[in-house]
Amino acid sequence: MSDARAAALPRFTSFVMLAEMRTGSNFLEANLNALNGVRCLGEMFNPNFIGGPKRHEAFGHDMEAREKDPLGLLRAMHEQTPGLSGFRYFHDHDARILPAVMEDAACAKIILTRNPLESYISWQIARETDQWRLSNVKNLKTAQAEFNASGFEEHLETVQDFQIRLMHMLQVSGQTAFYIDYEDISDVAVLNGLAAWLGVSSRLEAVDNSLVKQNPGALSDKVRNPGDMEQALARLDRFNLARTPNFEPRRSAGVPSFIGSDRARLLYMPIKGGPVPQVSAWLEALGDVTGDFTRKSLRNWEQTHPGNLAFTVLRHPLLRAHTAFLDLIVSGRLKDHRNALMRAHGADLPPKGEGFADPDQHRAAFLAFLRYAKLSVNGQTGQRVDPHWASQNAVLQGFAGLRSPDLILREERLASGLGWLSSELGFTAPPFTPDPEQARALASVWSEELDTAAQEAWPRDYSAFGFSRWQA
Repeated sequence: MSDARAAALPRFTSFVMLAEMRTGSNFLEANLNALNGVRCLGEMFNPNFIGGPKRHEAFGHDMEAREKDPLGLLRAMHEQTPGLSGFRYFHDHDARILPAVMEDAACAKIILTRNPLESYISWQIARETDQWRLSNVKNLKTAQAEFNASGFEEHLETVQDFQIRLMHMLQVSGQTAFYIDYEDISDVAVLNGLAAWLGVSSRLEAVDNSLVKQNPGALSDKVRNPGDMEQALARLDRFNLARTPNFEPRRSAGVPSFIGSDRARLLYMPIKGGPVPQVSAWLEALGDVTGDFTRKSLRNWEQTHPGNLAFTVLRHPLLRAHTAFLDLIVSGRLKDHRNALMRAHGADLPPKGEGFADPDQHRAAFLAFLRYAKLSVNGQTGQRVDPHWASQNAVLQGFAGLRSPDLILREERLASGLGWLSSELGFTAPPFTPDPEQARALASVWSEELDTAAQEAWPRDYSAFGFSRWQA
């Protein structure tokens, strides 16, 4: 294709306005519709109407037809609307539409945002007055909202989650969006910048004035309990200071390691580094064990064992790390990791297959491994993250891509947990035999410093699963 022909093609063939309630989407829609050749058609995929309130049919599709074929309505809308057409989409609209528009590079993405506290208060007032848009100030209804802390936090989380999801979808598809804030809509220069970005020649001489701002004034004047609002906002972590950045690679589900008990209809999803041999032996005592699954054979097993129950077992991060350290590093099974630990991190390890000279040498080498594991899970080493010390949180996320376990047991309460499983599924459980040697080995070198290093290496495991300091 020649450069001249490429330049003649329109940049976009459609658009979507990604917004939320009370962010000014009606106002922005009115200004888009004031541009020649642009048509914004409202909330076409709102679950309660098509386009706007009390409208239940458009472009040959009623509510039933839209439910059966939402993409058919999307196609009809663009085919039957001249010029550049689009619609408004909120987080709770038909979920089947979002991938279709986000993956379409020819669909322009306009992301409208507003201070979430302002949008929440505006939404509360609109609910009380039942006035959702205003075109004549004589019809203005006024009210004060009751600020609800938990309601606002839920609203804030919903808005943030939707924005993060949109950003990720844009990133993975190599696209960008036009971001516009609520207050920017009243700036004609910004609106004309949006028109230029959309690739239309039309420009606005003034902002559309068909709609009137409903709730001007200070936020503190719009609520009946401003003191409660101030206290609630003071408790919020506005900058997400408590967040732990996560650079750990995503993990697969590890299907070949799954073990199914045919008679008991149990599926064990092992977390490497945990009490896998002991739980596997318990399952084998039940008889009729199936393993070495592929995804296909696992699906077949699930279909032939209706009512099956999947479970996994968590181990304390420090004990799990020490087990991996002895079994994989000290033994020499993971040669590259062992060499990196000794060469770059100064670990004093005994020759392969031999024990430490004394507890101090053991403790110091294990501490070096914990610090190495912290770098490893954060992608700061040249070696891959071995699944034996990948965070258990990441392993569970990998499971969830295929199937989330029905039950998550803890090693320290494993005997009672397995007993509950047997009673739930109606079989007689064999006795569970733990292996105390791994705990004894850790107890012989334990120190506060080791516990602290483990918490720094796997903070998400400690916070998500409520682990405290290790106790023998």
